[in-house]
Amino acid sequence: MRNRPPTIGEYLLKKLQSYEIEHIFGIPGDYVLRFYHLIEQSEIQHIGMTREDAAGYAADAYARTKGMGAACITYCVGGLSMVNAIAGAYAEKSPVVVISGAPGIKERGKDALLHHKVRDFHTQQRIYDEITVATALLDEPFTAFNEIDRVLDAVYHYKRPGYIELPRDMVDVRGTLYRRPSTGGRVSDPETLNAAVDDAVKFINQSKNPVILAGVELHRFGYQNKLLKLVEEKRIPVVATLLGKSVIPESHPLYLGIYEGAMGREEIREFVEDSDCVIILGAFMTDVNLGIYTANLDRARSIYATSEKISVRYHSYEAVMFDDFIDGLISPQLRRRKKPNLAWVLSDAKPFEVKSNAPLTVERLFQHLNEFISDELTVIADVGDSLFGAAELRIHQHTNFISPAYYTSMGFAVPASIGAQISTPNTRPLVIVGDGAFQMTGTELSTTVRYGLNPIVLLLNNHGYGTERHLLEGEFNDIGCWNYSCMPSLFSAGRGFHVQTEGEFDEAMKTALAETQQFTLIEAELEKLDRSPALARLAERMSETV
Repeated sequence: MRNRPPTIGEYLLKKLQSYEIEHIFGIPGDYVLRFYHLIEQSEIQHIGMTREDAAGYAADAYARTKGMGAACITYCVGGLSMVNAIAGAYAEKSPVVVISGAPGIKERGKDALLHHKVRDFHTQQRIYDEITVATALLDEPFTAFNEIDRVLDAVYHYKRPGYIELPRDMVDVRGTLYRRPSTGGRVSDPETLNAAVDDAVKFINQSKNPVILAGVELHRFGYQNKLLKLVEEKRIPVVATLLGKSVIPESHPLYLGIYEGAMGREEIREFVEDSDCVIILGAFMTDVNLGIYTANLDRARSIYATSEKISVRYHSYEAVMFDDFIDGLISPQLRRRKKPNLAWVLSDAKPFEVKSNAPLTVERLFQHLNEFISDELTVIADVGDSLFGAAELRIHQHTNFISPAYYTSMGFAVPASIGAQISTPNTRPLVIVGDGAFQMTGTELSTTVRYGLNPIVLLLNNHGYGTERHLLEGEFNDIGCWNYSCMPSLFSAGRGFHVQTEGEFDEAMKTALAETQQFTLIEAELEKLDRSPALARLAERMSETV
C-alpha cells in the first residue's frame, strides 16, 4: 500500500536523520538485533565499539561537535554499562539519544526470568529517568511515534540526553501517524525581555571595565558566533571557564585565557575579580570551573545568563530566552568601548626553545606542545593533568577543545576522539591522556584502526593516578606497567614512540603530524610526582577536604 505508515523502527531512524544524525555508536545484542538490521539498511552508519561506556563517550563527543549524537545497545548488560557515560553527558549538557533494545512485550509474562533482566522490566528505564531529560518505552503502536518525537524534541531543546526503549517485538510493528499538537516552542515574553536587556545594557554602559566570562552553554547551543559578535562590536574582553574552553578562537586579541579563581593565572584572576561588571554567559558554576570555590564573583557586580536563568545583579527575569538576551546585548544601545589595554594580562608567548637532552617535565611539555597546535587539530583532554596542563594550550578555532571538565570521568578521551573525528572528518584528534585513564579505555584504538581514523595520542606516563597521588599518597595510586609504545603491534597498525627527553618528544610530534594514515601513540615518560602548576594549586585546595 502506497500510504502505509512506517514501522516503529523505520520511523525512529528517519527522525534521527532529521536531526542530522548520520552515525550510531554501540554494540549489538539479541534484544536489539532486529533494529540493528534496520540500521544496516538505512543511511545511518553503525560504528561498532568494544565497550558500551566507550560508545557513550564517542556519542557524547559526536554530539558536542555535530549537535546531536546517538548510541544503541542491548538491554541492561549494555544499557547499564553505558550509564556512567550518559551521566556525564547529562551533567555537561551533551544531547545524546540512547536507544536500548528490550524483551518483547509478549515475552513479559508474570515474573518471567528472562536473561539480562534486573529486578523488573522497568528497572533500566527508571535508572535512565535520573540521568536524561526524557525517557520513553515504545510499547504501543498508537503512541510510539509521538513518544519518539517527544524525547527527541526534549534532547534537542534542552541539550541533555534522552532514552528510548524499543522492545524487540515492536521494531517491525507499524505505528499510527498522528501529528502531536505543537506547543509553539519556548519564546521570550517581549516585555520581560526588554526589561532584562535594558537593565543589563544600563549596567554595562555605566561600568568602567566589564569582562565576559564565557561558558559551555555557548558551545552546546551554537552561540559562539553571537559571542564573537558581542566581543568584537562592543570591544569587551572575554575569558572562558575550563569547561567552556575554545568557545572563542584563543588567538583573538580580546581573549585573555581561562578563569579558574586562584587555580588559574594570577593576572586573569585579578582582571576578572577587579572588574565592576562580570557578564557571565552560559557558564556552569561548578567547583572546578570556580577553582575549587576560590573564585570571587560578587553578585552585585554580575550579570548571569544561561538557558535556565537570567539575572542582572539582584534582579531575576523569568520567560527570557538565552539567545534573545544575547541578541539584545548586541543591540546599538550597548555602547562600543575604547580598545582596552590588555598587554599586562596576556601571557608573553615566547617561542619555545627545545633543550634536546633535557628530561621531560609536565610544564615544559605543554609549553612545547603549544607549538604544534593548529586549526586542523581537535584537542581532546582526559581528566587530571591532561586537562589542567591543556588549559594553557592556545586553541585557534572555537569548538576545537573537548574534555569532561565538570563530571571528570577518567577514560573519556580515547573513545571521544572516535566520535569527534567521525563527526568532523576534516579535523584530526590530539588526545592527551594519563596512563591511568588510558588503561580504562585505551584499547578503543582498535576501533580507530577499523574505521581508518588517525588520532595522535599523547600518553602522560607518571606511573599511576597522579592527581590522587597529590591529594593523598598511598599504594592504591599505583597501577600496572604497560608497554604503551608497543600497542601498535597489538593492533597491527599505528606508530608508537617512547620519549624521555624534549628532543625525542619534538621528533615524535613532527613524525606524528606527518603520519596521516593511522594513529600515532607517543608515550611521554614523566617523574611520578611531577605536575603542572595548575594541578599543584588544585591539590593544595582539594587536599584540605580529602
